[in-house]
Amino acid sequence: MAPAQPDARPPLTLGTAGHIDHGKTVLIGVLTGRNTDRLPEERSRGISIELGYAPLELPSGRRLSVVDVPGHERFVRTMVAGASGVDMFLLCVAADDGVMPQTREHLAVLRQLGVRAGVVAITKADIGEPELAAEEVAELLPDTPIVPVSALKRTGIDELLGALEDVAAGLTGRASSDGSARLHVDRSFTLRGIGTVVTGTLWSGSIGTGDQVRILPRGLDARVRSVQVHDEPVERALAGQRVALNLAGVGWREIARGDVVVPPGAALAGSYLLDAAISLEPGTRPLRRGMRVHVHHGTREAPARVSPLERGEIAPGTRGYAQLRLEAPLVAAAGDRVILRQVAPPDTIGGGEVIDAAPRKHGARPDVVERLRALERGEAVEEPAASEAAAEPAAAPEPPPLDGAALHVAALLRSDGASPRADTDLAVAAGLDLSEAEERLRRLERAGQAVRVGRSLHFRSEPLSELEAHVIAICERDGNATIAGLRDELGTSRKYAQAILEHLDRTKVTRRDGDAHVLRRRRQAPGSGPARG
Repeated sequence: MAPAQPDARPPLTLGTAGHIDHGKTVLIGVLTGRNTDRLPEERSRGISIELGYAPLELPSGRRLSVVDVPGHERFVRTMVAGASGVDMFLLCVAADDGVMPQTREHLAVLRQLGVRAGVVAITKADIGEPELAAEEVAELLPDTPIVPVSALKRTGIDELLGALEDVAAGLTGRASSDGSARLHVDRSFTLRGIGTVVTGTLWSGSIGTGDQVRILPRGLDARVRSVQVHDEPVERALAGQRVALNLAGVGWREIARGDVVVPPGAALAGSYLLDAAISLEPGTRPLRRGMRVHVHHGTREAPARVSPLERGEIAPGTRGYAQLRLEAPLVAAAGDRVILRQVAPPDTIGGGEVIDAAPRKHGARPDVVERLRALERGEAVEEPAASEAAAEPAAAPEPPPLDGAALHVAALLRSDGASPRADTDLAVAAGLDLSEAEERLRRLERAGQAVRVGRSLHFRSEPLSELEAHVIAICERDGNATIAGLRDELGTSRKYAQAILEHLDRTKVTRRDGDAHVLRRRRQAPGSGPARG
């Protein structure tokens, strides 16, 4: 028998979307045979917290990579990380609920990322009114296939697979696009006998066994020992695939979600400035000079101040140029998409396309706008002279670079995980005076590699996010969380439990109610219905 020929069709990544409890994970389980909820907490609560992954084989034998995202409003930042890099979507809308708040927000994220192709599954079609839900969805996505399904009764599954097949057939994917390899990391871990493993969606190019790579923005060098696509070894992975890389020469604690794997000679670098064409969603507030937003790009996010470049503001439902002045570096390229979310309440307000990924700091001037228009048209333009691009008097200086001492402190925090040592102990372990350690911690905060939780306590963002998810699950299970209860459940000290809860109060995830801490409920727009959780 002749060996099977490789599939010549371009690799594609399918991302789920939809409100919590609308059946995304259950449906993906029926379609793929895999439960993408891997954390015990997810399985016990029946709520997705982290990104999940699985391969999906279509009737023709074509295989898609699936990224299953959480639907809870408090995990939209995780949803954005998963949606970045997808080629098509599977939107789930429950027949007994219809369109809900996170349905609309997830659609806004997909729209701003430029993901237009997909299929809508009207889930729980056996217990609700699928026709009414389908009418609601058709108003939002008039040209998108809509298929009623029941994961419980296994009805509509063949029709859904057929619709996904048809949509996938019309997409060109990323594999044929030019560009060097770029993988945005969403997980970093270690396996006994194997070593450091990172996973992500390959945005462009290809990565193969033996390749030398660099991890940005810190510039770490590594070599690819082996490559897998959905647990199957391959010699070389192509753009559009979900990829796992076994890396030599770098520890797993040195790499985190948001880092980017590229070839050593790639023309990419971390930047604190981005010039972008910004589009705001209708019904949001105007985007004015100096407003602080969260900018999401790839699997990384960074706070930023906005400087509109054409007028004093960018109005809702309109498009305009702006410079994003970041507090932590993003590794972007011209043409990449970014998502903008306001700080409080944390709603998605718009997005944009990066026009210049490494601009000088500048203000709102006609020549700056004309240059961006020319770049957007694909014209070659010269970089303005330094004297012409002088920063405005009020412009803040870029954060200082991370030196060896700062990277050492970052590595210690990473190794501490969910039980970080106090800042004084951190200074001793790093061989620094307390003042020197505090200065390095401030640099790490600005670079997005440390979060101050107490007066003398810092966490890495990844374990802190997991602890936040744990507290949310406790509050949803018991109605509230207490210091003693969290201490016992986490097996930690009262000091850490108190610091975590007080941090969540300050960041408006929870609020104190006597000795308990309860979840804050975001105000809903009139007519949008109650929040589901």
